[in-house]
Amino acid sequence: MSWKPRLRRIIFESDTPSGKAFDVILIWAIVASILIVLLDSVEHLHSKYGLLFKWLEWGFTILFTIEYLLRIIITPKPKSYTLSFLGIIDLISILPTYMSIFIGGPQYLIVIRGLRILRVFRVLKLYHYSRDGVIMLRALIESSRKISVFILSIVILVTILGSLMYVIEGADSGFKDIPNSIYWAIVTLSTVGYGDISPETPLGKMLASLIMLLGYGIIAVPTGIVTSEFVHARKNQKSEDSGVKCENCGAEQHPDKAVHCYNCGRRLSS
Repeated sequence: MSWKPRLRRIIFESDTPSGKAFDVILIWAIVASILIVLLDSVEHLHSKYGLLFKWLEWGFTILFTIEYLLRIIITPKPKSYTLSFLGIIDLISILPTYMSIFIGGPQYLIVIRGLRILRVFRVLKLYHYSRDGVIMLRALIESSRKISVFILSIVILVTILGSLMYVIEGADSGFKDIPNSIYWAIVTLSTVGYGDISPETPLGKMLASLIMLLGYGIIAVPTGIVTSEFVHARKNQKSEDSGVKCENCGAEQHPDKAVHCYNCGRRLSS
C-alpha cells in the first residue's frame, strides 16, 4: 500500500486503531487551541502569558494547516472535500490566525474550530445521534418559510407599537425617536425587559402591559411551528428506514441502502 492510501485510512477513517487515535488527538488539539484563545482574552493572563499564547496559537494553526492540506492531497476528490461542510469549517478554522497578521481581533474567531468537534460522531460511531441531528436540520429548513413570515409580521408589529409609544410618551420619557421606541418594543415584546427605557404615562403603561401579555403568546408560535415540522420530519425518516435489524448487535432502523451496521460495523444481511 502506497503512502496516500495508508494516510487516507488514518485521516479519513476511524475504523482502524491508528485512524481513531488520530481523530482523538485532533479533537483534543482543537479543544486545547480554543482554550488558549479563551485564556488569551483574559486581560491579566494576556499581559503575563501573551507571548506564550501567541506561539501556541500559531503552532496549532500550522498543525491544522498541514492537516488541511494533507486532506486535500490524499482525498480522491479534493473539490468534494473542500466544498463539503467539514471542509469549509476546516478552512475557516485556520483563516483567523493568518488574518490577524493584517488586522487585529480575528484571531479570537478561532473558537469556530469548535465545530470541528462534530467529528466525534464519526469517532465514537454515534450515527444514531447524527441522524437525529439531520432530522432536526430538516425540520428547521422546512419551517424556515413559516418562520420568515412570522418574523416579518413581528417586524411590522414592533414598528407600529414603537411608533405608537413614541407618540404617547415622547422624548421626556426617554422615547427620543422612533428607532429607540422600536427597540423598546422589541425588548418588551420578547419579555426581556432591560428597563433602560420605560413608560411613565398611564396610557403608555397600559400599552406596555398589553405588549408584555402579547409577548407570552408570540413566543410560543415559532416553537409550535418547529415542533410540528420536527414531528413531520420524524415520521418521514421512519418511513424511509427499512427497519433491517443487525444480527450481531440488534440495532434497528437502518437506511434502505445501508451495507454495514451503524452501531457495530458488521455487514448487514440482505
